[in-house]
Amino acid sequence: MPGERLTPLVEARALCRRFGRIEAVAGLDLRIPEGSLYGFLGPNGAGKTTVIRMLTGLLQPSSGEVLIAGRPYSEAGRGIRRMVGYVADTPPVYDYLTGRQHIAFVTSLYGVPPAVREAAAERLLEALGMSERADEICKGYSFGMKKKIHIAAVLACSPRVCFLDEPTSGLDPRSAWQLRELLREHCRRGNSVFLSTHLLETAEKVCDRIGILDRGRLRAEGTLDELRALGGEQSLEGIFLRLTAEGAQVATGNAGHPAR
Repeated sequence: MPGERLTPLVEARALCRRFGRIEAVAGLDLRIPEGSLYGFLGPNGAGKTTVIRMLTGLLQPSSGEVLIAGRPYSEAGRGIRRMVGYVADTPPVYDYLTGRQHIAFVTSLYGVPPAVREAAAERLLEALGMSERADEICKGYSFGMKKKIHIAAVLACSPRVCFLDEPTSGLDPRSAWQLRELLREHCRRGNSVFLSTHLLETAEKVCDRIGILDRGRLRAEGTLDELRALGGEQSLEGIFLRLTAEGAQVATGNAGHPAR
């Protein structure tokens, strides 16, 4: 991919995180170029959410560092932090705000001018099918509706890099398709997306590059064609199943693509 030659918008260097004696993430190196939609895959307990929390500054690494636009996150000021958006698996909406008020509140924290955030909110609410329900309080929303408001609030901030942890959980098929279109559009504007998902078909269809994490280590990383070249499998499902089954061997460097 041409974007691989660009200065990475997000970079992780030898990132590690331990919880007591448990090493949840070990020596992770990642580079996410501008305009890239990066898929992050792994079985349950692989460490995906821990990685996202470190990349977004919500969790301090035990060692290693995260850089945003070439600057260490640990030294980042408010301007750098505003470049990062995070869509959590469980939507953190305020129950007694309306959907529209929640979006206005979040975008105000990012310093988005009122006219800009209102226009963005209307566009995203329409795209996600929430326009008619946006003036109801969030407490009465279903899980999927709360997820849509959460996604709209984050994307309305136009973050340079958006991290999403299982963003389609709770969404109906049409909304999930529309979200994929919104993420592609976000990348076409020169931003980047880091998408953690269990849906291999989604990753196969929309992601420019894919990383496969298992037992806290990046087993393989590359375009779909590069991943296919590892063992001849044509489907992402076959690649995923083989690499995660071979986790212990790959970790010793006997197989797989070196993590970048």
